[in-house]
Amino acid sequence: MDGANRKTRGPYAKGIARRAEILRAALAVFAEQGDRTSLKDIADRVGLSEAGVLHYFGSREGLLLAVLAQRDENSVAAAVERHRGHALGALAEIARDNVREPGLVRLYASLSMSATDPGHPLQTHFAERYAATRELIAHNLRTLQAQGRVRPELDAVAVAALAIAALDGLQVQWLYDGDVDMAAAMEILVGLIVDAG
Repeated sequence: MDGANRKTRGPYAKGIARRAEILRAALAVFAEQGDRTSLKDIADRVGLSEAGVLHYFGSREGLLLAVLAQRDENSVAAAVERHRGHALGALAEIARDNVREPGLVRLYASLSMSATDPGHPLQTHFAERYAATRELIAHNLRTLQAQGRVRPELDAVAVAALAIAALDGLQVQWLYDGDVDMAAAMEILVGLIVDAG
């Protein structure tokens, strides 16, 4: 029995490692090329066929979901952690990080707009992501309200939606004009909402 488990662990572990390798390559290619990236570009980078890449993700949408989730983990989750749970304060850092990955920003902007179509395969992902992000920021704002650092009459969910809209809108402006300073604009917005005291 133990020998059988060892046999299944080897290929399974190799499959996990290969999937992670493909995901790293996909992130790099999307960071460089944005939504112009083809499945062939990713397959070529890891020495597989297009079907070989899809084997690890089930579909192109599965690969895109994995790329977006990894981007969030690398950027958003890390920034919130560095800001000790201050999700609103992390937005400027997220904007600063995004400048280094224009292709991923372009991919995100393009997919988030396309996914507004109820029939789009990523529609549920983006709807849930926006809802979760709003709630994370709203929870943070309620904590800051309890500390007296945010005006108590402000609707935390509405302010969270405004902050997300600001970051998304700044990203689009920046894609058109690289001189737009997303991080500085987000810092101003956060400063208008949160008392530094």
